[in-house]
Amino acid sequence: MTIRWASGLRSGFNQGFNPLRAGTRGEWLATALALALLPKLLSAQTMPGTAASQSGASVSRSPSTASAPQFTAVSAPAGYVLSANDSVAVDVFGEEDLRTSGRLNPEGNLSLPLLGSIHLAGLNLTQAASKLTELYGRDYLVNPRVNVSLLGYAKRRFSILGQVGHPGSFELPESNPDGIDLLEAVAIAGGFTRIAAPERITVRRHNASGDQVFKVNAKRFTKGSGGGFLIVPGDTITVGESIF
Repeated sequence: MTIRWASGLRSGFNQGFNPLRAGTRGEWLATALALALLPKLLSAQTMPGTAASQSGASVSRSPSTASAPQFTAVSAPAGYVLSANDSVAVDVFGEEDLRTSGRLNPEGNLSLPLLGSIHLAGLNLTQAASKLTELYGRDYLVNPRVNVSLLGYAKRRFSILGQVGHPGSFELPESNPDGIDLLEAVAIAGGFTRIAAPERITVRRHNASGDQVFKVNAKRFTKGSGGGFLIVPGDTITVGESIF
């Protein structure tokens, strides 16, 4: 096109300069150049959009690659035995899809990926990890490494009636989930009243063989001496009244 324009300009000089014709050809040249450059301009404008879409795709993928949530374990006493409603976490090294946490149901079972419902109540944490290692290694994984940690205790309560400041039902401290001293239990309930008879305390305990009733003389105990009576989850304490 440039050659033809140059040829036309040369012939225009030979025939005499025509301003109107020259102007028309100049506009035609500008239009031709614009049309020739249009694809490049459009390409340059779409590139940022492509980069943005790629960046957006990267951002949208980021949640799926985020690290799994971390579980916060509590410090369990040595040899602590799991029971119904305890909350635990199970980690299988190198297998994020098998990582889970949950609360043991009333039967003491925990639902786990691949394995289904597994009974863990009655086992300590080491025994539970060994059991799950064996089950995962039997049919699913090669040399699995499993860790079981305690996330929270089941709510364990005792009741205290009679001559204490605040009779009622109370939760055992998480630091002593297996039981506390009798005098500590009385202190949680507000202490003895003015007419309480510490030497006339009964403790009712339910177990597999039925109910047991213990008669306790708390006057013989000194709090913190280690010679007291252990109150365990489910116990009902009754503090008698002094006889004047």
